[in-house]
Amino acid sequence: MPQYPTMRKLLLTLTLMIGAGLCPAQKRLVLIDQDGSGPGGSNQMAMLALLQAPNVEVLGITMVTGNAWRDEETLHTLRMLELTGHGNVPVARGAVFPLVRTERETRLAAALDGKVAWLGAWGEGQTTLVETAGGVTPMTSGQFREHGPYEIPPMPEGQPALKAIDEDAAHFLVRQVRAHPHEVTIYAAGPMTNIALAISIDPQFAALTRGIVLMGGSLNPETDDPEFATSPRHEFNFWFDPEAAHIVLRADWPRVDVTTVDVSIKAPFTQQTLDEISKAQTPVAKYIAAWSQDRYYMWDELAACAWLDPSLIAKEKVVYMDVDLSHGPSYGDTLTWTEKFKPATGVRLVHAQVDLDLPRFQKMFVALMTGAGAE
Repeated sequence: MPQYPTMRKLLLTLTLMIGAGLCPAQKRLVLIDQDGSGPGGSNQMAMLALLQAPNVEVLGITMVTGNAWRDEETLHTLRMLELTGHGNVPVARGAVFPLVRTERETRLAAALDGKVAWLGAWGEGQTTLVETAGGVTPMTSGQFREHGPYEIPPMPEGQPALKAIDEDAAHFLVRQVRAHPHEVTIYAAGPMTNIALAISIDPQFAALTRGIVLMGGSLNPETDDPEFATSPRHEFNFWFDPEAAHIVLRADWPRVDVTTVDVSIKAPFTQQTLDEISKAQTPVAKYIAAWSQDRYYMWDELAACAWLDPSLIAKEKVVYMDVDLSHGPSYGDTLTWTEKFKPATGVRLVHAQVDLDLPRFQKMFVALMTGAGAE
């Protein structure tokens, strides 16, 4: 009878729907490349955002010198993983020094070109935020914390029992991407030395990913922060290793998303956010309550959360982007062009984030850090 084929189609559709409902959704794969200064702070909380996301699998974490030296960062990150219940995630040590820029060259150039506010592992105190009734006020600290690349200062959170894997970061990144072709997103929230080395080892590395998420670059931030007010194209991650950023920005990625200074300075880590997280009694919340007392912009956390939920970004500019390699006063500054004015070869389009839905971002971040879950 005519209704039988229709019934069979209906039963088949119901069977497929039920089967789909019983199958767990495939997790999004990500590799974290980070300058993991600590304990606590923006670097560690950004990694936790990805580690805590219920629909994400972190294949590993690779460490690069940036805000602090690589070996110090590695121990802080391993200890964070222990204290927050993520000890199964492998950590690989990467580059200790930038590809070309040196600390000595930078200090000599400062005498001619002027100083920068933040030198990362090379010493100078960074900007802190002072909360006032009208918002936050940036203040550059005079604190000087220089030490050698292989010296480990005392760790207030305790030494980790976990160890880094023997494989170096660049080869680990290549191996993981080759094992999961076209499935892995690279999240790079520090200087890009490790990523540039991976590209140099395997020219197909970038093309075999789903894309890269960068915390870096600056277009025209509206701020009185002394680090950017008179140098609007300056940003630390690009500046610390300009040659690496140049290699990464010109690689054949399927997509490039850049969380710029312009959007990051609109997302401060406030006392209210810390208080909300501190109410929870989860390992992650306890870690943040204990070790994330300083006030900074949520540079890396925003980059991570915007990848988890792109609708957090209210405005972006699609531009061609590169880095100044001139070794003059603008060495390491962000360069951008429109289609009409771009160089003839090499540069690629990026999605540069410049504004966000701040309340939604704050709500999502608190949910991730307290174990409430967020998509």
